[in-house]
Amino acid sequence: MKSLFLAGIAAALVAPSIASAQTADEDGFSGVYIGAAGGYDVQPNDRGSSILFDTNLDGRFGDTVNTAAGANAFAPPVGGFCNGRARVGTSPTNPTSPGACAKDKDGWAYYGRIGYDYQRGGLVLGAVGEFGKSEITDSVSAFSSTPASYVMTRSIDWEASIRGRVGYTPNNRTLFYGTFGPGYARIDREFSTTNAVNGFSESGKRNHWGITGGGGIEQKVANNVSLGLEYMYHQYKDDDYRVRAGNAGDTAASNPFLLVNGSGTDFRRSDDKFRWHSIRATAAYRF
Repeated sequence: MKSLFLAGIAAALVAPSIASAQTADEDGFSGVYIGAAGGYDVQPNDRGSSILFDTNLDGRFGDTVNTAAGANAFAPPVGGFCNGRARVGTSPTNPTSPGACAKDKDGWAYYGRIGYDYQRGGLVLGAVGEFGKSEITDSVSAFSSTPASYVMTRSIDWEASIRGRVGYTPNNRTLFYGTFGPGYARIDREFSTTNAVNGFSESGKRNHWGITGGGGIEQKVANNVSLGLEYMYHQYKDDDYRVRAGNAGDTAASNPFLLVNGSGTDFRRSDDKFRWHSIRATAAYRF
């Protein structure tokens, strides 16, 4: 009798779990869902990036900025470039010295999303819209022999994307998928310098189109709830930001930015693509 009683309790406990798994199997991944994604964003090493100059304001960059003596104001060993932010308090005359530049900042990211999937057999097709923010920053610095440092930095204020999803589920509980689509982001820019002689003005649009894509795995932990792990790649063309060094009362003979035309020199970054990689945890609730 005792054995029958224990068996009855065990059956009562196991039956709901079996029923839930069967329901999850039957429902699969079809339907509307809302969710969230959060993780860590990492930038590729933009080794060799620099700042380019347009000294005659003809729209073509790559000009050499010369001093009044005819020397390249940004030539080593006292001048040059680094793919990071010039550190405050360090000598601006030696970009290759240890600690002259801080590395680009990787950071956390967090997004909300809404999507729809349609399942036929093991094939899952869908679309997902996403909106969120990344904490990454990407800088490049130039050092002149005057001496002075010039830093151009960009970061993400917000990012939105609409992507297609194609996946396969072998058992209606585990989904392997790829995703790709356009992204739209607001890119914040910042310019700083230790040059106290020139005046500097900034221009360029802040919102840019790009691409996003990646893949992941999603696992149902309940009939309506799934958790997952996802990799994403982001890339935006950021090529219109300009900084102009103008005259602030200095004379052309002592100011390399005014030697050619008296109106100043335009700066832009050599790396015109803002890109990064994301590793995220995901969660979704399906209706």
